[in-house]
Amino acid sequence: MDPIIEYLKNGKLPDNLAGSLKIRKEATKYTLIEQRLYRRGFSSPLLKCVESEEALYVIQEVHEGICGTHIARVGYYWPTLKADCMDYVKKRDKCQRFADGHQASPEQLHTVVSPWPFHKWEINILGPFPLAPGQVKFLMVAMDYFTKWIEAKPMATITAERANGQAKAANRVILRGLRRRLEEAKGRWVEELPQVIWSYHTTPHSTTGETPFRLTYGSEAMIPVEIGEPSPRTTLFEPTVNEEELRANLDLLQEVREIAHVKEYAAKARVARKYDQKVIYRDFEVGDIVLRKTTLGAEKNKLTPKWEGPFRIIERVGKGAYRLEHLDRRRIPRTWNASSLRRNEELKLQDPKRTAIETDPGSEELKLQDPKRTAIETDPGSEERSPPKHYDEQSWKK
Repeated sequence: MDPIIEYLKNGKLPDNLAGSLKIRKEATKYTLIEQRLYRRGFSSPLLKCVESEEALYVIQEVHEGICGTHIARVGYYWPTLKADCMDYVKKRDKCQRFADGHQASPEQLHTVVSPWPFHKWEINILGPFPLAPGQVKFLMVAMDYFTKWIEAKPMATITAERANGQAKAANRVILRGLRRRLEEAKGRWVEELPQVIWSYHTTPHSTTGETPFRLTYGSEAMIPVEIGEPSPRTTLFEPTVNEEELRANLDLLQEVREIAHVKEYAAKARVARKYDQKVIYRDFEVGDIVLRKTTLGAEKNKLTPKWEGPFRIIERVGKGAYRLEHLDRRRIPRTWNASSLRRNEELKLQDPKRTAIETDPGSEELKLQDPKRTAIETDPGSEERSPPKHYDEQSWKK
């Protein structure tokens, strides 16, 4: 970018015609403000141009700092921005260690959309975590369906482990952020929690296209990287104009929320269509004998079976959820999704009458057999027996 800076400052161009034409053309996309080069952008009116060392700082701060998973365009530019970011993420050890996996579903995707902010909340309980100061080891997470705003509270105990299990996306972000920050000092997770939540609040959500902070307060928050490396917002800040803009943003907030609502509905519909194409239906009926994935509470190693049971299905709750019981009629708490179940074909195909005959020779089920054959087998002297063809009747009776 040095030739462009030289041209904008001093009007200096390369000697060759082709080079000078290229510089003139490219220079129309840039401007100098207080001796700093800015590029005219589409996501933001001005993007601050940074050198290689500054670019590395921006990547590290946006990806690892308090911004965590911040993916917004915060006002910086350099020619190889996209390639550098992709290369950084691919080579970073923690990103590879905690990358998400993929799993086919047995049921169609059931989307949930909230009509207005804070109308519907998702609640989940994470833990147990390593014991932290205050004897806390659980984390209760509540997320608003519309704005994606989350509230999290560390807790020492919980009265019940049941939750609706819907806030999975927010849970993954919180757990991933804590893992990356804590390293070996796992007991410091309560101290790092506010920074992880701040990162989530200032990150645009893929379904709405907006940050939870903006959908809640009407404006974007100032993030730390804009202080460490001043962005156009901080460099060109004017208190009077800023106050007017904040009030205008509040007037326009309702429209922003409505647009975000439409985007979320459309995005979830697209995801559901794509998701349903890969569904492998696994439907169960009441009375079916099934196996269940080995639970997290059980001791697991490389040789541990992946499935445990058997269990009997006693109720179809709906949307792929079932209630189970042990074969001795002991009920199992909570519901279980079909993705955690598989049919136990061996038990399902057994005939109860045949099983009773084989396990108990004196079973009443023997009465269903041929009475003549039963009498012959139980009484060798029975008159129902007939002599073989090569014996005469007198010899046979003797």
